[in-house]
Amino acid sequence: MHVDALGEISHDPLAKAGAIMLVVITSLALFAPLFSNYSPHDYTGNIFSPPDRDHLLGTDSMGQDIWTRLLYGARTSLLVAGAVALISSSLSLLIGASAALVGGLYERLCMRIIDALISLPTIIVMILVAAYLRPSLPLLILLISLFSWPGGARIIRSQVLSLKQRMHINASRTFGAGKGHIISKHIIPDLSPIICALMMQDARKAVFMEAGLAFLGVSDPTVISWGKMMNQALAFTYLDVWQWWLVPIGLALSATLIGISFLSFSLETAIDPRLRRDESIEGSMSVARRA
Repeated sequence: MHVDALGEISHDPLAKAGAIMLVVITSLALFAPLFSNYSPHDYTGNIFSPPDRDHLLGTDSMGQDIWTRLLYGARTSLLVAGAVALISSSLSLLIGASAALVGGLYERLCMRIIDALISLPTIIVMILVAAYLRPSLPLLILLISLFSWPGGARIIRSQVLSLKQRMHINASRTFGAGKGHIISKHIIPDLSPIICALMMQDARKAVFMEAGLAFLGVSDPTVISWGKMMNQALAFTYLDVWQWWLVPIGLALSATLIGISFLSFSLETAIDPRLRRDESIEGSMSVARRA
């Protein structure tokens, strides 16, 4: 049975709110030059300037326009989120589905690798890798992706094992359908809502980890990042500059995470009919109590 996830979330106010947040942030990031007259690397000569008509969020300790750097920092977060979501979900689908379909020694080997990766402390490993390799944005995307796919692969594997026993797939086998036809026409369409949910989860994790690692100094020094900007702003919390430097960046990061979370929660509800039943039962009980 195929789930019309898009139709379900289109009627969810929570999903609409999350989509509006992400559309606004993405538009500001993509069209950053239209919303700012400065380059993110321009030095205005005035440090710690309060917000005014020329500098909407003032300037930082280097005299750079904070609003401009916030817009270009959004590009970094969205790029990391999109790349990690694509790479990680692809690995989850490839390894999880192949393990369930092939089985045997290959399946056991894949599951042991997944268990080993899940047990590793992600942040510590990334810091150690960055200590030996030059931190860069492609390396950060690769590291986050490598540590994000195992959980999704477990979910995909369990779903494929369940789908293999469904009546419509057994009927396809009975009528002579090959593995390629079954995978392309039945398994992948049934998995598409779950893959979308995994991509949302990986994107949310990527935004958070990119900002956290940049805050700790594990990032490319030439790349503008919200986490790095927050780290720089914390050194001047004894001045009023934190009000227009630290707070807007924190709000932008929070809005991005909340927008992705709202879409993810709505998609999970659309995928799992039991969640909708629970909500309807609770709604009926509340109506009965009021009556």
